[in-house]
Amino acid sequence: MALFHVRMDVDIPRDLDPEVRADTIAKEKAYSQELQRSGKWPEIWRIVGRYSNISIFDVDSADELHEILWNLPLFPYMNIEIMPLTKHGSDIK
Repeated sequence: MALFHVRMDVDIPRDLDPEVRADTIAKEKAYSQELQRSGKWPEIWRIVGRYSNISIFDVDSADELHEILWNLPLFPYMNIEIMPLTKHGSDIK
């Protein structure tokens, strides 16, 4: 497994049709919760005061993470930063 720290900043256009906006957000929530239940998206944290999150993904590869992110319904409205993670030498676990 590979761990990734992912920051997602969402910027939905203000002139997007309200029904399209609501539908996209509902699909995003369902998709992200499915990934959380599967263990692929074990952590998601809101950044206070922003439409942004910091997430940890536990996936088989960078390719799998790429597919997951590209399939996010809000992907077209996101700026995403990804940092691969590895064990720290001082970690006592």
